Amino acid sequence: MSRSSLVLLIAALAGCAHAAPPPAQFVPRPGPGSYPFSEAVIANGMIYLAGTLGTDSTGKLVPGGIAPETKQAMENIQATLARNGATMNDVVKCTVFLADMQEWAAMNGVYRTFFTTHFPARSAFGTTGLALGARTEIECIAQLPPPSK
Repeated sequence: MSRSSLVLLIAALAGCAHAAPPPAQFVPRPGPGSYPFSEAVIANGMIYLAGTLGTDSTGKLVPGGIAPETKQAMENIQATLARNGATMNDVVKCTVFLADMQEWAAMNGVYRTFFTTHFPARSAFGTTGLALGARTEIECIAQLPPPSK
């Protein structure tokens, strides 16, 4: 192989190298309370939301049980996504934790109203307890839409 061919080969291979992805962005939790986790982490075009309870702006669970808590948790998720440039239509996966699996149908009745174009993949399972005595905790993963040109 000639020296010029070798130089061209090295240049071509160097052009194939991919740039390192940007570092992860850690989104702090807004509002009351000092908890040891981020509200969300943005990495590689995805946004990973922390588990979300049905708490109001004061950090207290909304009253009324599973349906109001699910509604508030989903509204909190919607707000977190909006603050970070995404919508419920960008959600690809959710995990739902339930204090009582007997409340699965009631949770589903509210949960489904937050998705208009598709239902993301989802897992749901019962626990032996959730923070603050909550009936449900929901976490989601969304794909960030491409930046506007």
